[in-house]
Order: sequence, then C-alpha cells, then structure tokens
Amino acid sequence: MWFLCLKEKDVYLLDDPLAAVDIHVARHLYSECVVGLLRHTTRILVTHHVHFLRAADFVIVVEAGHIRQIGQ
Repeated sequence: MWFLCLKEKDVYLLDDPLAAVDIHVARHLYSECVVGLLRHTTRILVTHHVHFLRAADFVIVVEAGHIRQIGQ
C-alpha cells in the first residue's frame, strides 16, 4: 500500500489494504499513509478493522451488498 502514497491523486479507494498484515503493521500503515501522507486527499477506506474508523469523517456500514447505516 505504501507505493500508492507516492502518486499524487485527488481520491484514493483503498479496498481493505490492512487485511493481510498483523495489527502492528496495520497501525503503522494507517497512521503513516492513510492519516499521514494522504491527509490532504479524499480517502475511501474499506476495512474490517473497525477501531480505525474513529478518525473517519463518515462511516458507511454495508451488509450483504446493502447500505445498513451511515453516520459521522
């Protein structure tokens, strides 16, 4: 995922990039890349790691392909 941070785009769609790493690496990637290097961009993060959602502006819960909740 770190290589995505090197490209300058306005919007990043991150489809569960933290799933294949342990929690320590996930925390590092999240803080350094998602919250750090990409902080001035629009980021859409798909994840099962709900503890990272505290910093989100919006959270959308999808279940069985349908939106179940939207919140701030």
